[in-house]
Order: sequence, then structure tokens, then C-alpha cells
Amino acid sequence: MIIADRKPISEILEMIEDCKKIMLVGCKGCVTVCNVGGTKEVQILASELKIARKKAGNALEVVEKTLERQCDPEYIALVKDQVEDYDAVISMACGVGPQFLSEAYPEQRFFPAVNTTSFGGALEHGIWTERCAGCGTCVIHYFDGMCPVARCSKSLLNGPCGGSARGKCEISKEVDCIWDLIVRKKMEHGRLDELVRHKPPKDWRTARDGGPRTSVREELSS
Repeated sequence: MIIADRKPISEILEMIEDCKKIMLVGCKGCVTVCNVGGTKEVQILASELKIARKKAGNALEVVEKTLERQCDPEYIALVKDQVEDYDAVISMACGVGPQFLSEAYPEQRFFPAVNTTSFGGALEHGIWTERCAGCGTCVIHYFDGMCPVARCSKSLLNGPCGGSARGKCEISKEVDCIWDLIVRKKMEHGRLDELVRHKPPKDWRTARDGGPRTSVREELSS
């Protein structure tokens, strides 16, 4: 899932300082799962914005709406007849949401209420952690299902650096050295020799450095 955090209220207020009427659009996708941009969070932010603006003597009208997803044209089409009625629209989706909305409705201003942080999952209730860098060519089959690209601070693919100690990364004693975990698992299963076998260089052409990426499923596209 995509993990995100809501922007500080001060930053959002600054974005809309010249607005009198806005639409606040949530998303029922990933940001709902991590309690950042679903219906409940839309309601909370709407209340916070109206209260802050009322206290400042500059009342704000906020209309709330939550879409199934903001990354699919059929869902963002549901606001087609409404977006022009506002001074601006605030998206509470990941960074994809406001971009899709802006491309669909170029005459309107769209602002993000969310900072997209990573791809990952929940360790426990209320705690999410990064697990994938979205590099396009997955190689975790070499590393017992663990990703050194995302989980090593240096994205090393050939073993731990000299900065790791007692199973922790040099950046923080709170961060596990993923290479320590990989090596320990290989040892426990008697497969440590797998790490010294020759592997082809990772194909980085699929990573973000080549520019925006597009996936095509010919059987689904028209």
C-alpha cells in the first residue's frame, strides 16, 4: 500500500489563504487504510480549516466529498460538474490524486493535503513501515524475500557495509540492518552459500531514474 502523512494544518491554510470556498476530496484507497485521507479524515480536516479561518475572521466554506479512488478516471469524473464551483480543491489522496485531478480539470487549482512517504505495510495498529522502493525489477528472491533496495539505507545489493553493528544500521540503533536479517535467515536455513553465487547486475532501467514509468496491459487497454 501507499503510506502517507497529512500535511500540517498551517501549510494547508497557507495554500488556501485567498480562497473563500473550497472542496475537500478524500480517497477510499490506501490513505484510508493508513488513516490519513478517508471520509473521517476529510471531516476532521474540514472542521479544523473552518475553525482556524473563523478564528482569523476570514470564514471558509468547505464542501466534503470522498471518492472511491483518485487514481482512476471513472471516479474523478464524478466531480466533473462540481469542480468549477470552488476557488480551489484540496486532495487528501496520495500524490497521484491531485495530479490526476489537475490533468482532468486544468481550469481548476488543486492542492495536496497529504505527504506521500513510501510503499509498505502495517507493523501494528497505527504503525506503518516502508518495504518497497518500486524500482520495477524485483530481486528479493535472491535475499529470502527481503528488499535491500528499500530497507538498506544505502540500497546495497552485495552485503552489509562497515557501518552496521550488532544487527543495527549506523543511521540509528532503532533501525535493523536488513543485511544482518538476510544473512541470519540464510544461515538458519543452511543456505549461506547462496549469497556468494554469481548474480546478474540488477536492471535499473525500470527504476525512476529513467523518468515517469507507464505499465501497459494490452489485453485490458483499448
